Amino acid sequence: TPVHPFDNGELRIRDEQLAGFPRTEAEVREHLADYYAMITHLDEAVGRVLDELEASGRAEETIVVLAGDNGLAVGQHGLMGKQSMYDHSLRVPLVFAGPGIPEDERREQLCYLHDIFPTLCDLAGLDTPASVEARSLAPAIEDANAPVYETLHFAYRHVQRAVRDERYKLIEYVVAGHRRTQLFDLDADPWETHDLSADPEHAETVERLRRELRRWRDELDDTQPNQGETFWAGMDGG
Repeated sequence: TPVHPFDNGELRIRDEQLAGFPRTEAEVREHLADYYAMITHLDEAVGRVLDELEASGRAEETIVVLAGDNGLAVGQHGLMGKQSMYDHSLRVPLVFAGPGIPEDERREQLCYLHDIFPTLCDLAGLDTPASVEARSLAPAIEDANAPVYETLHFAYRHVQRAVRDERYKLIEYVVAGHRRTQLFDLDADPWETHDLSADPEHAETVERLRRELRRWRDELDDTQPNQGETFWAGMDGG
């Protein structure tokens, strides 16, 4: 997409200056080539680590976790950086391998990266410290139908908040006093190109997810000055 359809509050930061405006196919292809080259290099480096683990004779008693940072948009939605609530920047790799972990299987449960720590505690037979607020994914690793989260909450500074369930994602923006809403059906529209927020047939879904977003706000105390406090003042018209 040549340009993002509206101001998301972060169109002038460093990452968004990596390419010209509007985005051109040729320039985005150059960035994608660089991005894929870095991924290929990382893949080779991970392979070297695993080879050394095999050579050490400890591979059969070692749990390996591969996870990733948030991803760059590299042209999607007219963005270059990762300061957004779209899946190209929210979804990251998460792979567990090792003793007691099923091979060649995928899980669809929603989770966060901070769930890795209690998961490793469970897999290693250790007690999880009482101060840990994350959830173990060990039950989901064992059982593909085990529940983890019904919804996930996302936040970026004082301008963006989002919540998603297994099918829909609601994104709310407050930028310079102006509100904007997006709703995506991730099953039918995984690339998040068709905003359903103004569709009367989806009004109930918007309101349901807004209630869930406020529930997360209260549970996580998303009211810090100049961050959550500023965002929610704009959402509530204050």
